[in-house]
Amino acid sequence: LAAAATAYDLAQFKSDRTELERLLADDYTLAGTNGHNQTKSEFIADSTAPGSKTTYVAITQQVSKVWPNGAVLGGMVDAKGADRGKPFTMRARFVDVWAKRDGRWQVVFTQAHIAP
Repeated sequence: LAAAATAYDLAQFKSDRTELERLLADDYTLAGTNGHNQTKSEFIADSTAPGSKTTYVAITQQVSKVWPNGAVLGGMVDAKGADRGKPFTMRARFVDVWAKRDGRWQVVFTQAHIAP
């Protein structure tokens, strides 16, 4: 799980489509900071869009709850970068729900909301 979580964080930072495809479950849902849900394909398209690049990420206040075939990992994230060419700075609380399916860990759900 720890290796998968690190790989997921790096895939998001690097906008790595192949790793995101591998680490997100086909039924993945993101309940995003804009109040809308995104599917796996929508999230990956946004994450890898031209002009989108994360340049800084720090995760604090980490929370980890693990059971045999599932886990919740979360915390606070501070991030900076560009979204389709427009600079952004964000502080958000997030929760990733992980499931172990066919022997590998995948994210099945994420909720994120902007924090003060």
